[in-house]
Amino acid sequence: MSTPFPFTAVVGQDDLRLALLLNAVSPAVGGVLVRGEKGTAKSTAVRALSALLPGVDVVAGCRFSCDPAAPDPACPDGPHEPGAYESRPARMVELPVGASEDRLVGALDIERALAEGVKAFEPGLLADAHRGILYVDEVNLLHDHLVDLLLDAAAMGASYVEREGVSVRHAARFLLVGTMNPEEGELRPQLLDRFGLTVEVAASREPDQRVEVVRRRLAYDDDPAGFATRWAGEEAAVRQRIVAARELLPSVRLSDGALRQIAATCAAFEVDGMRADIVMARTATALAAWAGRTEVLAEDVRQAALLALPHRRRRNPFDAPGLDEDKLDQTLEEFSGEDDEDPDPDGPGGGGGGPSPEDGGPQGGDTGARPEAGEDGEPQASGAGAGEQAPARASEPFRTRVLSVPGIGEGVAGRRSRARTEHGRTTGARRPRGTLTKLHLAATVQAAAPHQRARGRSGPGLVLRRDDLRQANREGREGNLVLFVVDASGSMAARQRMSAVKGAVLSLLLDAYQRRDKVGLVTFRGAAADVALPPTSSVDAAASRLESLPTGGRTPLAAGLLKAHDVLRVERLRDPARRALLVVVTDGRATGGPEPVALAGRAARLFAADGVASVVVDCESGPVRLGLAGQLAGDLGGAAVTLDELRADSIAGLVKDVQGRSRRAA
Repeated sequence: MSTPFPFTAVVGQDDLRLALLLNAVSPAVGGVLVRGEKGTAKSTAVRALSALLPGVDVVAGCRFSCDPAAPDPACPDGPHEPGAYESRPARMVELPVGASEDRLVGALDIERALAEGVKAFEPGLLADAHRGILYVDEVNLLHDHLVDLLLDAAAMGASYVEREGVSVRHAARFLLVGTMNPEEGELRPQLLDRFGLTVEVAASREPDQRVEVVRRRLAYDDDPAGFATRWAGEEAAVRQRIVAARELLPSVRLSDGALRQIAATCAAFEVDGMRADIVMARTATALAAWAGRTEVLAEDVRQAALLALPHRRRRNPFDAPGLDEDKLDQTLEEFSGEDDEDPDPDGPGGGGGGPSPEDGGPQGGDTGARPEAGEDGEPQASGAGAGEQAPARASEPFRTRVLSVPGIGEGVAGRRSRARTEHGRTTGARRPRGTLTKLHLAATVQAAAPHQRARGRSGPGLVLRRDDLRQANREGREGNLVLFVVDASGSMAARQRMSAVKGAVLSLLLDAYQRRDKVGLVTFRGAAADVALPPTSSVDAAASRLESLPTGGRTPLAAGLLKAHDVLRVERLRDPARRALLVVVTDGRATGGPEPVALAGRAARLFAADGVASVVVDCESGPVRLGLAGQLAGDLGGAAVTLDELRADSIAGLVKDVQGRSRRAA
């Protein structure tokens, strides 16, 4: 067994270490979600924590780690007789991103049940993690149904398995820790709320601290056992402090005044529901126990708010996380119940570090300035570079119509287009490819029935063989790659439409976030097209690039389409199962070079030949309209929709099925 990096040797990351230790003291806090860029010791700190947890006593031979002092009366391996028990270290169980539902919760051994007639239940990872740590690296990449099962078990302290004629309930109380890189995509807000605490981590910008990180890591890599020995004293001290805090925890008093501060803070930051209040109360109590006190103080409430509220106050998935610490201090002071005492200016976290989420960077130029005309009659902005205008702010986002890819795919689970998935309604049966996961009982019986006489069966019952087993085909929804191709030329900015255009694209990005899509962003202006954002799961990154998008210059529409075609070609090689939806946001104009409109039409027909589903968002305005966006949509083999039409409830049939055309072309 490899020697883990010592927890106490982690440099900096005070909030991360504190959040993990509070959960070690009181697992009822509800776990911790660690968000941060790659290479910030997220996984190292989590794995190091397991060595600090006190050992556990378990009933000998129990696969579900029952406590011999209070065994679970409903344990599937029970009832347990008093007596034999064994001691072992607390486990840290890792849930792989690609794990199946059966691996997580356990399942009936179907082949053994059919062949031997035995209902044999195999425990899953939730059972292994009972009374230990369940660690999910890259939790934001887990399929939604796995996250739902995981967090339900964490909230209820038990796992319920109802499937294939088996009904099992077993205890599943564990310290849930998830780590994620926000650049790879976000968790849904309702899932964020199920984590007790959250911590944002980032690499230090202090040279001395970075030097110490490198020094310790190199020393550990050269001699892990020797390095761990040098930190054994500090590790033992922290382990003893965890044990002492656990023993003190039941004696900690949470006064009515502290509860009032907690409730007032949650109300001031407009968090939904009551889970935040409960988590704050448990966190403040654990903080007091960790400090060796039996009474919760205002400083505990403040620290609890900083850990428990940032991920719950976000009203929009594109808002930056965090709390306005000045507002927090003001709320705590208002409900302190004390008479005009000067607050400690040097208190923990005082003064608020950094700008609040409402603070924004400098926005575009003077909107009242009249742009100058460029050489092709399209406007240029003075002071922003030749043919370039300062970025315009996006208008308020709105709920968009559903854009989908026609046909049935087999991509990753999501919420946009029809697909064959592991979850959803049953649509048929097939022979299993590899391990059988979802048995189609009727189809299995139907396949076995004609062979019963040949197998010697003359009475009741059924003789089954492996070849009879049938896997259920299920249809659900998949996530797609939504590639935006945005016209940022002067013709778009001349009529001050860019704000509305950005608002429409931002609305579509919000929709992509909710439907678990990957997104990419190609822009074209001036003389060329650029990949502003390669395909990614981070919709936040796309929104950020969109907000800072400059405009101006000519309209190289063909270049934008050809660049998008190259992006899709590469993505098709990387992820063949994920189907693409091309969303072109333009007024259809094309300028620059010989025959720009004809060249754009030829580029568009490449997508039609490849069978790529596409939609053109027509941004043309004014009393005289050329209808070029509709012509572009025809060349793409898709359809055109205006900015106003995006707001409707449904666009069923908007995207034409071009797969038949692509098959004929092939």
